[in-house]
Amino acid sequence: MMENIKYICNYEAPFGRITIGEKNGKITDLCFNEIKVSENVILKKTDILNKAVRQLDEYFLGKRKEFDLEYDFLDSIRSEFMIKVWNELLNISYGKTVTYSYIAKKIGNKNASRAVGMANNKNPIAIFVPCHRVIGKNGNLTGYYGGLDIKEYLLNLEKKNIN
Repeated sequence: MMENIKYICNYEAPFGRITIGEKNGKITDLCFNEIKVSENVILKKTDILNKAVRQLDEYFLGKRKEFDLEYDFLDSIRSEFMIKVWNELLNISYGKTVTYSYIAKKIGNKNASRAVGMANNKNPIAIFVPCHRVIGKNGNLTGYYGGLDIKEYLLNLEKKNIN
């Protein structure tokens, strides 16, 4: 693989098409809209993308509770704070939810709930990095890059399949 090339594939999720991106053997994107093919972005299923697709299939069937993939947050626009938030999201167990303030405390900045929300909104690897598991402190579903209907779908899927 060439260093600057990103490979993408489209995936038909139960709620619509998503695009998965990979670069240098690591997942870089899971988008609810299509990534445009360009000089440095090639539509092609690599071994890593095939693995991601298999794991998504298992997840949507309720058979997979954890993803076994490597991620590269550095491929997207990010800050150290965002990367801290995204890494903390990986610690939220399947079928569980936590609040934005909980994540803020876990990363050592108890007053950063809003910033945690903004980092969640910029999460480049949704579903795999489960920002859908973060809810408002009153228990309500709040903003989600893919839309609240998809967030609700993912949470209900996990709740139904937890055991």
